[in-house]
Amino acid sequence: MKTQWVILAVYILTLLIGFPANLLAICTFFKKLGNKPSPNDILLFNLTASDLVFLLFLPFKMYEAATGMEWHLSQTLCSIVTYFFFTTIYTSSLLHMPIAIDRYLGVVFPLKYRLTRKPLYAAAGCVIIWLVSAAHCSIVFITVHMPDLNATLPKNVCYTHFTEQQKKILLPVRFEFFVVIYLLPLLVCIFCYINCIYILYTRPRITKERKQRAIGMALCTLTIFLLCFLPYNLSHLVGFSSNDSPWWRYYTLLPSTLNTCLDPFVFYFSSSTFRESKTVSLLKKWCFTHKKTKKSDTELVIVAK
Repeated sequence: MKTQWVILAVYILTLLIGFPANLLAICTFFKKLGNKPSPNDILLFNLTASDLVFLLFLPFKMYEAATGMEWHLSQTLCSIVTYFFFTTIYTSSLLHMPIAIDRYLGVVFPLKYRLTRKPLYAAAGCVIIWLVSAAHCSIVFITVHMPDLNATLPKNVCYTHFTEQQKKILLPVRFEFFVVIYLLPLLVCIFCYINCIYILYTRPRITKERKQRAIGMALCTLTIFLLCFLPYNLSHLVGFSSNDSPWWRYYTLLPSTLNTCLDPFVFYFSSSTFRESKTVSLLKKWCFTHKKTKKSDTELVIVAK
């Protein structure tokens, strides 16, 4: 099987799983926004909105894969698709950081933080994160439309080949992406979740269910950072050190797309609003009933033997 069909298959799988899951999530959080939303609800609403914007532009990347990794549309559209594609990836990466901080402060300072915890602060934080991601990813327009009289790049590709002049600007900016928009949120999340788990397990009155949710939240977030975001951001580090964009960089985007399929697990572990939604409750009930029926059938087979 050609590489392009593997890429297309991953994109299709991501769209089929990620779109309905995030659509369910955004409908759930949108309803909560009109009825005393918590800061966590606002952060998760923005996270799922980022995922949905990403998924809406994913068909263009599917088209690119289906045409043999060539781009037969306009370069302006290429810039727009690439801009939103990367902006939403980095917005998701940054949004995991305040979600972890909110969880950490709620565990370490439960009473004091409850008094100062306001939805307005979360909304302001989300606006700042969207602006930071959008400003950083504007490098896409600067790079693609940079005038270069000596450029001999092919016109049937989208944001994959760069001149030496473009690399001088692009590679240092990518390195800054790695440090500020990937490494910093990752370290903050690791610090917050490790301390959350430690504190919860040293308090005997905390329920087992809450401890399990904390572990699930930590594992999901770290999986997203290490499995989905690390390969692509690692290509920034390699490109900066070698002064060239690595040939395998495009393939590291594939794990990044799976982020939209894993984020709903973060919603489940971190939000009672999402856990208690009617659709999720029906899915849990169906899974439990199916599991119970399967177990009963197995027991009948054993008895019959």
